[in-house]
Amino acid sequence: MPTISPEALASELRVSVGRFQRRLRAERSGADLTTGQFGVLTTLTHHGDLTPGALAQHERVKPPSMTRTVNALAELGMVDKVEHPSDRRLVVVRITDAGRKEVAETRRRRDLWLARQLRTLPADDRAVLARAQQILRDLAAG
Repeated sequence: MPTISPEALASELRVSVGRFQRRLRAERSGADLTTGQFGVLTTLTHHGDLTPGALAQHERVKPPSMTRTVNALAELGMVDKVEHPSDRRLVVVRITDAGRKEVAETRRRRDLWLARQLRTLPADDRAVLARAQQILRDLAAG
């Protein structure tokens, strides 16, 4: 296998990972959520109840944008806005059962799609991907 420079590999990986991510994101449940809305649901699933400001920080968006996202999710019944326990000027965003079901179903569909794709690969290629996922995880952590 020819040696590839870190710069060339970075470019190829960026493109490939981006395409893969877009394809994987296409696998979702029946709800018509934006990527940002689904991201908020997964953040709430992982971190629990958060203020809109904390959600905006997690999702790296401006607070007014998060307010619109939270309001849209509330209208869909995916989240509830409840009074902050210690500061009545604030609200806390809480995922609902419908929101949890949306996250679970989308994850299930994505895992199912990916598992089907992986089954088509030879065992050697799956072993390479198993090693690559650990390398990518390590890169993301650094």
